[in-house]
Amino acid sequence: MNVDLNRPLGRNSKRPRQSGNLTPGRWLPPLLVATCIVGLSSLISFTSHQGFRNPAPEPEKPQVAEAPPPPAPPSAAPAPPQTANNLPGKVISPEGGPKVIVVGDPNKRTQDPRTAHIPEQDLIEQSPQGPLPTVAPDGRRPLDVYARPWSGARGARVAIVIGGLGLSQTGSQNAIRALPGEVTLAFSPEGNSLGRWMQAARQDGHEILMQIPLEPFDYPRVNPGRNTLTVDAPAPVTLENLHKTMGRITNYTGVMNYMGARFTADANAMTPVIQDVARRGLLYLDDGTSARSTADAIAGQQGAPFAVSDVLIDASQDRGNILKKLDELERIARAKGSAIGTGSAFDVTVEAVTSWVNEAKARGIEIVPISALVRDPQNG
Repeated sequence: MNVDLNRPLGRNSKRPRQSGNLTPGRWLPPLLVATCIVGLSSLISFTSHQGFRNPAPEPEKPQVAEAPPPPAPPSAAPAPPQTANNLPGKVISPEGGPKVIVVGDPNKRTQDPRTAHIPEQDLIEQSPQGPLPTVAPDGRRPLDVYARPWSGARGARVAIVIGGLGLSQTGSQNAIRALPGEVTLAFSPEGNSLGRWMQAARQDGHEILMQIPLEPFDYPRVNPGRNTLTVDAPAPVTLENLHKTMGRITNYTGVMNYMGARFTADANAMTPVIQDVARRGLLYLDDGTSARSTADAIAGQQGAPFAVSDVLIDASQDRGNILKKLDELERIARAKGSAIGTGSAFDVTVEAVTSWVNEAKARGIEIVPISALVRDPQNG
């Protein structure tokens, strides 16, 4: 005992020699392990033929069938394009440009300003004398469609009509560019390039008229031009000459006389003219230079929209006198509610009218197109 206690730790190098024969306690555990491995291998080999090699997929979750899309409604006419404010509109492509939606109020009949230079085809009657204005199948008149819009207010209103457009190229260009859009322009049938000037005027916002050459008292010494309507001509010839003049341009709201003191004084000569004007949905403007004119009475009988000028503003081509006549227009408008003035496209007239209009608007005078001041039986 003492020897073992006193022996240095780890110095006992002599160990009992192990026997080469395994006792049951030594070989039994390895045998059990081998047996388990063999059994497990057999089990894997057996079950691999029963489907474990490619295990069956998990059963799919039941799918909820989606409802089929509703059947398409029966074909119908496409709805009109809508604007951001849900107002009805129409698609146009003016002058071959990009398509745009134009807002349309079904209660209004005026032409859209962006296409005001393009004639409405249902307001055109093709004739040997050219395209003539006519009432559309739905009742729209050139007077309605080609009119320039205005406020509709009851204040003092002045309409100014400047005639002779087309006779001078530089004068026509100056008048169209300088005069405010509220001023109405009247075209002479003797002018050149009338279609081009008409388009320029309409694109600048002007309402336009066509001047009709009528016989004066000293005709033919004083000659209004080609296709003058004369008192002695039979009605068919009168209408043919009228249509030759009407067919020179399109997009106008009415006609006005050029000269014609003798013709307008003869009721028999005037009646077929006013009848045709009324039938075509146009207005007739009398320039007011002849006190013997029967146009007013005949227009009333025929139900034609009618107006008569109060003042000829440039009988004297002096700027000061023209401005005085324009001031007279303003006094009449303040007293009666409205007034109409007529003049010609002289440079001095254009300059004076342009200056006066800008000042008159600042004084509360509304400058309106001639269509705003007609006596129109259709509109009461």
